[in-house]
Order: sequence, then C-alpha cells, then structure tokens
Amino acid sequence: MSSLSQNPSSDKPYAVEYYYKTKWGYAEEFIQLYKKNHYPVLKKQMEMGRILSLTLVKPRFHASEDGRWDWRITIIWKNIQVTNDGFSEKELSKQLFPDQEKFTEEEQRRFTLLLGHWDVPVVDIDLEK
Repeated sequence: MSSLSQNPSSDKPYAVEYYYKTKWGYAEEFIQLYKKNHYPVLKKQMEMGRILSLTLVKPRFHASEDGRWDWRITIIWKNIQVTNDGFSEKELSKQLFPDQEKFTEEEQRRFTLLLGHWDVPVVDIDLEK
C-alpha cells in the first residue's frame, strides 16, 4: 500500500491496527465473541465499501507482559473520512442482531476479558525516497 502517505488524504486508503490484550487464558473466548458479534458488523461495512480489507493475526510466540498483545486486527478503511463520518455501528448492530439484550451481554463479556486495547493508525514509508 505504498499509496498511503504521512498525512492521509481524503481519497487514499487509511490503515489502522487494533491491538487487544486479554487476561491470561481468555484470548480464545475473546476472539470467539469478536467473530460472533463484531466481525459481522465489520463484514457488512466491507460490503458497503467503507472497509477495503480486514486481517487478523496473533503472535506465534509470547512476549514480555509489558509488550504482550493477543490479537491484532488491521483494517484498511476506504479513506480517513469514513472513520469519523457519523456512521452508526450501533444501528447496524441492531439490524444484524435482533436480540439486543444477548448481543449487549456478550459484548460486555468480550470487553471484560481485556486488559488493554489500543488503536494505531499506520502509514507506509517509501524507503526509496
């Protein structure tokens, strides 16, 4: 994606890495809840053209506790504007999950499993320049 620049422009894809650090022993439960309740919302946004791609990775080996993370989800958004355009994921969730009580309960559970979560917008750097 060498088209990304230091200052994202309105017509360029915008990459964000979302890191999740779970309580020890709960990484799999976290990702199962993520896949069940949040991934469908993101997948629908892909169908809508808001998201260009989404990837999930985990570390092969463990790191020190201060640098540890369990899951990294990288989303390539259509552009920077779609990340802050007032789009309501909540409304989309209501359409996708009619049983909002269960959905809310499971999402609350997913977040109680976290020790940390951070979002890192990233840019490609052209080493030839």
